Amino acid sequence: MQLPAIYADMSVALLPAQSVSTFPVNTFLENLAILPSGDIYLTNHEVGEVVQLDPDGNLTTYAQLSGKVTGIAWIESNQFLVNGWNAEGIPFVAVLSDGEVQFLQILPEAQFLTGITPLSSRYYLMADAYRGAIWSFDVTTKTVELWLEHSLLARSDENSMFPAVNGLKRFGNSLYASNTQRMLLLQIPLDESLNSQEPEIFIEGTNIDDFAFDVHGNFYEATHVYNSVIRIDRDRRTTIIAQDEEGVTGCTAVAFHGTDLYVVNNGGMFLPPATGVEPAQVVRLAVGVSGAPLLSRG
Repeated sequence: MQLPAIYADMSVALLPAQSVSTFPVNTFLENLAILPSGDIYLTNHEVGEVVQLDPDGNLTTYAQLSGKVTGIAWIESNQFLVNGWNAEGIPFVAVLSDGEVQFLQILPEAQFLTGITPLSSRYYLMADAYRGAIWSFDVTTKTVELWLEHSLLARSDENSMFPAVNGLKRFGNSLYASNTQRMLLLQIPLDESLNSQEPEIFIEGTNIDDFAFDVHGNFYEATHVYNSVIRIDRDRRTTIIAQDEEGVTGCTAVAFHGTDLYVVNNGGMFLPPATGVEPAQVVRLAVGVSGAPLLSRG
């Protein structure tokens, strides 16, 4: 597959990078959640596993689910919200507590659940990459509702394997969403009740999977098949901050812990480099600027 050279003329300012952990070839690390303690929880997509990586570099299996697991977000210290699809291929949402499934609900009307982000301490949003929608999960009542469905969240070609709405993050009074297949970053204003208003195109022509904000509102984004991490500042200027040499081949998600940005990848499983699929990694990039604070939980 020949990709458009959308980053060929972009500025490059590579950050210091360190590989924190390496996984076997054909491990698809899809997403991550980082606790204040520095413990990182990873979704190992293909095998339905949530893996804990502690600050000393030790790996343990935190939870095993039937099917595949995609998104993850932490609710409180040892409780997580995850999604994916079960062994029958039906999308689900689950709450994990102390490594055990505390709650699980299947969502037959969903198609491809992926990125999760808190909208408030009670409500979490989940991207539905093939339906072109965003679902809301209430952690108090354990109920799921359709929050927004819109053409800008959907694929332009329903036969494309690339996901549409994918990464979600709230910053201030807006929700931002990546549409990977259409190479869009969207801004969705929120009203006083945190309901969505009309989505707007914020940036075009950029291939974003997942992303995170620093405290200044700059974006840090995993480009997946473009094997690079980029920064887009508030003036919408793009800089490449990590490439293959930094170990981010097939990068799927990013998250801040302090002034470091952690990147997970799949080694190029979706679109292998010329040298073949590489081991999956967790890579730490020394950004030097703190990530935007997470919403309070409770």
